[in-house]
Amino acid sequence: MKISIVNKYFYCFLYLVLSLTTTIHSQTIAPQTLVFSKICAGSFNQFDATFNYGGFPASTTFEVQLSDNLGSFTNPVSTTTLSVTDVTTSQKTITFAVPTNLVGSENYKLRVKSSTGFASGNFSIKDPNNTSGTLSSFPAYFKPFEDVYYINNRLSTATICTGGNVTLSIDNPTPNIQNSSPANYPNIKYKWYNGTSVIAGQTGPTLSVNTAGTYYVAIDYASCTDSNSRSNIVTVSQVAGGTSGAISSSLGNPFCSGGNLTTLSSAAGNSHQWYKDNVKINGATGITYMTNQPGLYSVVIDFGGCNNTYSIDLKDFEITSSINISETSVIIDGETKNVVVTTNAVNPTFAWYKNDILISGIQGNTYGVTSEGNYKVAITQNSGCVLVDEILFDVNSVVDSNVVDIPNLISPNSDGINDTWVIPQEYSAGSNTEVMIMSATGEVVFSSNNYLNNWPESPIDFKSVNPVYYYIIKTQGGKEKKGSITLVK
Repeated sequence: MKISIVNKYFYCFLYLVLSLTTTIHSQTIAPQTLVFSKICAGSFNQFDATFNYGGFPASTTFEVQLSDNLGSFTNPVSTTTLSVTDVTTSQKTITFAVPTNLVGSENYKLRVKSSTGFASGNFSIKDPNNTSGTLSSFPAYFKPFEDVYYINNRLSTATICTGGNVTLSIDNPTPNIQNSSPANYPNIKYKWYNGTSVIAGQTGPTLSVNTAGTYYVAIDYASCTDSNSRSNIVTVSQVAGGTSGAISSSLGNPFCSGGNLTTLSSAAGNSHQWYKDNVKINGATGITYMTNQPGLYSVVIDFGGCNNTYSIDLKDFEITSSINISETSVIIDGETKNVVVTTNAVNPTFAWYKNDILISGIQGNTYGVTSEGNYKVAITQNSGCVLVDEILFDVNSVVDSNVVDIPNLISPNSDGINDTWVIPQEYSAGSNTEVMIMSATGEVVFSSNNYLNNWPESPIDFKSVNPVYYYIIKTQGGKEKKGSITLVK
């Protein structure tokens, strides 16, 4: 009787085991060949895995599993799960994403595992070297940085002294913004190049260079590396120690001081120290220096092993203006003295003043002075650098009631003193006196019945010999005066 009970339970157990085995073995998952040959995730991180299946209950869920970076599923990487609600279909596609902390490798594998514990074989990819073959492993990388980046402060050149060195590094101007530079991702590896050759053993974000060449760096995403992973190219040249060079000014030289800051730029090196008028500028240790003040600027650059000095004599932009009369001149009653301004100002405007009062309606570069006074013209440059230049000049009357004798010596040198032949009022304008002036050869050079004390009206060119002229004055009453006039410098 006991044997019958034991046999009964044994057969029940055997039936359950056989039933379970039959159920498990009736479940199938057949991965299809992947449409991609590698996973290069980053800003785009969606990939499809299609598989056929059968024998699973409606409550079954599936997930795509990545192996570890060595191709093992001992500790697989879970991605996306999919619930099967329609058991009448036989094919599903799971869209999945890889983790952002994925360890890049060329040996990843992919499979599907069900919630019943059944796992598929590996997905395959097309063999890139054999159109009819497939492979069960593929490269997979997550690229945390895919934007443009630079080295050497974006400068295309760098200089080293013979026997010295310079450090090229990935620019990181805003380290508080993570995606602004690959330098903010410490796990990224790099490949440095000189020309087309990889520099062995250099995988960090900086490179010490001691030979001339053309250098750049690429983020090492292995099979996922593309042209966007490259930096700018820097040409490194060698110079002899102790030489000098020039500094460039972004606003030119001369520049508009007091306005926008101009950026002074030097050559790239290991370190920089700036000076103004040979005095050290504390804290000015960058490759550039900004200023709005003129002066003699220099920078001492350490190229590694030696120092060179670069300099610029930064000039203030100035406008140069002049007028066609002397600072002090004279005018005769009834005379108009045309004052003309010449200037190098760009797009200038003019404002004329008499005795510090603006003369309204006069805006051109010419003004006709008709009376004595203290004059000023202000020239304003209105394009680019806005500057103002002022010219002061005085105009005095030549009428002198104290003149009682006819002078025989004048100095027409435009200094405002004794520039013209001034005679007593009884013979000048309004007296109806005839005034005639002749050269030493008897040629009449001036004649007037209304003399304005304005001879000579134009400059008389003479060098070493003081010319002599002769005058004849005939009054209305018949009096006659004769004499000579000597011109001196």
